Amino acid sequence: MDSGDKLEHYSVMNCCQLSYQYSWTTRKKRSLKPFKSKGEDGETRAKVFNRKRKSDDSVVKRNAKRRRKICKVEEIGDEYYEDDDCILSDWVRRNTAKRRDKRKEEVMVKIESGEYLEGDDCTVGNWFSDVSSKRKDKRQVELEEDEEWEEELRLCCKIKATSSRSRTRNLSSNSPENVTDVSPSRSRSPASDVSDSILKNGISNDCTTSRKQESKEGGPICHQCLKGERITLLICSECEETMYCLKCIRKWYPHLSEDDVVEKCPFCRQNCNCSKCLHLNGLIETSKRELANSERRHHLQYLITLMLPILNKLSKFQKQEIEFEAKVQGLLPSEVVITETISYTDERVYCDHCATSIEDLHRSCPKCSYELCLKCCQEIREGSLSERPEMKLHYVDRGYQYMHGLDTAEPGSSSTSEDEEANPSNAKWSLGDNGSITCAPENLGGCGDCVLELKRILPLTWMSDLEHKAESFLSSYNISPRMLNCRCSSLETEMTRKAASRTKSSDNYLFCPESLGVLKEEGLLHFQEHWAKGEPVIVRNALDNTPGLSWEPMVMWRALCENVNSTASSQMSQVKAIDCLANCEVEINTRHFFEGYSKGRTYENFWPEMLKLKDWPPSDKFEDLLPRHCDEFISALPFQEYSDPRTGILNIATKLPEGFIKPDLGPKTYIAYGIPDELGRGDSVTKLHCDMSDAVNILTHTAEVTLSQEQISAVKALKQKHRQQNMFDKQSTEFCSEEEEEELNMPEISSNEYDETGSALWDIFRREDVPKLEEYLRRHCKEFRHTYCCPVTKVYHPIHDQTCYLTLEHKRKLKAEFGIEPWTFVQKLGEAVFIPAGCPHQVRNLKSCTKVAVDFVSPENIHECLRLTEEFRQLPKNHKAREDKLEIKKMVIYAIEQALKELETLSEESQPMLQ
Repeated sequence: MDSGDKLEHYSVMNCCQLSYQYSWTTRKKRSLKPFKSKGEDGETRAKVFNRKRKSDDSVVKRNAKRRRKICKVEEIGDEYYEDDDCILSDWVRRNTAKRRDKRKEEVMVKIESGEYLEGDDCTVGNWFSDVSSKRKDKRQVELEEDEEWEEELRLCCKIKATSSRSRTRNLSSNSPENVTDVSPSRSRSPASDVSDSILKNGISNDCTTSRKQESKEGGPICHQCLKGERITLLICSECEETMYCLKCIRKWYPHLSEDDVVEKCPFCRQNCNCSKCLHLNGLIETSKRELANSERRHHLQYLITLMLPILNKLSKFQKQEIEFEAKVQGLLPSEVVITETISYTDERVYCDHCATSIEDLHRSCPKCSYELCLKCCQEIREGSLSERPEMKLHYVDRGYQYMHGLDTAEPGSSSTSEDEEANPSNAKWSLGDNGSITCAPENLGGCGDCVLELKRILPLTWMSDLEHKAESFLSSYNISPRMLNCRCSSLETEMTRKAASRTKSSDNYLFCPESLGVLKEEGLLHFQEHWAKGEPVIVRNALDNTPGLSWEPMVMWRALCENVNSTASSQMSQVKAIDCLANCEVEINTRHFFEGYSKGRTYENFWPEMLKLKDWPPSDKFEDLLPRHCDEFISALPFQEYSDPRTGILNIATKLPEGFIKPDLGPKTYIAYGIPDELGRGDSVTKLHCDMSDAVNILTHTAEVTLSQEQISAVKALKQKHRQQNMFDKQSTEFCSEEEEEELNMPEISSNEYDETGSALWDIFRREDVPKLEEYLRRHCKEFRHTYCCPVTKVYHPIHDQTCYLTLEHKRKLKAEFGIEPWTFVQKLGEAVFIPAGCPHQVRNLKSCTKVAVDFVSPENIHECLRLTEEFRQLPKNHKAREDKLEIKKMVIYAIEQALKELETLSEESQPMLQ
């Protein structure tokens, strides 16, 4: 920063300080007369308005008299004085002269001392020019203060005028004119005499108690900002004690008018976003429907029915390994003794070769503790074990010009790979004739000396006993599936939404019910029928079932900063966002990020800058950091039998016992910029990927950003540069046919022909189309760009690598070449999208969006979770998607055990009723 910059910065700072001081002085001076009245003790009192009135002639007269005074103030529009001998024009002339004389004296003293003449460029004329500009700033501030002042005066008159229309409340604590006067020196106010019985619906009174204590010490205060020096405080007619100032109402509750707050304040509406309320949980009921015992019993039976085949496979696999061990030891399978390994509930046991979670039986080296899962043991015996070499792909940063298509790269210089893969090792696993397996070679992490021993984690017969118990239970009950046999996937109704145009297909329409309709049992059955087919489901207006807490990003950020220690709070001033153009992390001031969220950001060449926060806040403790928002989100979840991360009876993830490490399934917040037009490069997208578990995603907040005409022209010109660069890169790496050149020169496909109320564009592929989708991506992978806008030169897995986003042009080519297309639809504000496990999907934001998502594991999709676990274990060792974070096998075992325990409890509870 040069001296000029420093001087400019210094001047701005001084100007800001001056404006702030002047604003404070003006507010302080103006608050002395109109909104303060003197009590008997001579101290000033703040006035609090509500809609209560007392039928008394004297009260009416006093109200009329005070109303005339306030209206008189509004007409004068400047200052109000009780001194009748003081004429306003004389006072203004006299005080103006005094201020002018005093200021001249100060100026002359500083000029004589040379304070304003130290710089070469500084002259007296320049100084007076600076003072003149500052006076203009002062006058501007004063004008703004005058406008706010007059607006509040009009509001006071309005409140007094409309108070006669509100219901009469004969409370002895009311002042004669429905205005609560509280002196700061007194210990109690009339508002604090209201009984605690006004707390309704079991709301925790922690917040109210602390607020009332503060009110006792310092008079009436705003519930939001805890300040009592505001011009006007509005008291709630519902609880008769909670108050909000006008500034907080307009800033934090723009959707509520002053009348709405007087009628029922945000605290009574259960959507108060003050710092205290945001950090309280249990204020609202998150469960939307209580299940009868008969429903719970049916759900648990349904759960066991779908999970038992998985348990049978796991048990059979373990029995096969016991037979191998019996052959090694020369014993019968029943005579094999399996040693229990030391394992704790708060730790995870993974295979040292494929990183898959180990649920029970495994092999371990007695010398180096190398552990191997049963699947790897099977592959060693079959000779199909992969050594899973590490990824060596590296993207080169070619700079700003290259990313924007203004420069071209040398052939092959955009990304490099050292032989594309690490050189595979020549070391081999040692396999005995009897099926015994020696520890892994040293270069694979083992010692290569000892034979691996069979170990167990669970009790010896625990798995077989659980299997037998579940089978016995199901055989004693006649379980008939409850299905609706609907055909709405092929029909356009008020409960469906068209999402595809496949020929000879019956699933072009997606089930799209209203949120209120899903609370009934028939709605759940309808959901289960579509869910079992692997179809996404959209639920409209999910947020209508909640109290309406603000999901404004700044509200969440404020709550987050106030809920951490001072060190962490200071770190919250910066966030790590992902730059969608470079696909890299950038650090940005938090306030600047959220300003860009609502107003947009651009690069130097006017190309829209797309930033996003993924998995925010940066912790797996969303419930601890934002407890009130977490409760609000869970209360909004449709089909809570599946989606509730705490108590969902059909959510297998909730069945893990206490003390066990549970997978981080959310909730998580995703905040990202977005615009309607598809840029083709640097779009605000979640690239094509496939989640290991089911998920539900709710759009909680949006902000629309409009590009200027200058930006639109710049984007159009830069897109042409991008197309030329794409052609050059393609010709540099391989032969480009005439047809491909024609494709590159084709006019751009329109991308903004969507419902204007939509905010996020979703593409979800069917499971049966995954093989063709993967083939298309492998064939066209070099047409996609990833980190630093470099072309993708190699894919290890076309979907799990998350390096591709299918634009409109690619989706057109995919359908032309392979005859497949995704379900495509736009998500609107308040809609919840259910994504089945195993369905690849991608998202592009058409507006700036705040989404909250949570993962869950449904019994219908366990087989898909297991299939994905197997795919992930085949990925290279350093692949980001490789780790088995879900531990689905362990989850199935404990879910069956927990379901059986719950059924036994329900049976015991029903026995006395039958007797």
